[in-house]
Amino acid sequence: MTNLVKRFAKDESGATAIEYGLIAVGIAVAIIVIVPQVGVSLEAVFDKVDKALKGTTG
Repeated sequence: MTNLVKRFAKDESGATAIEYGLIAVGIAVAIIVIVPQVGVSLEAVFDKVDKALKGTTG
């Protein structure tokens, strides 16, 4: 029985899966934070182009 407990304590295969899961969560959070900011910047650029094409300033 003690051999089984020792093997269980040394087993690190589940830790790798948890690490990959944490990396995936980190990437997802970064995407959620960055995409709206890029969208706002792109909207400003397209508004500027639209005004330039229409001949208005702003």
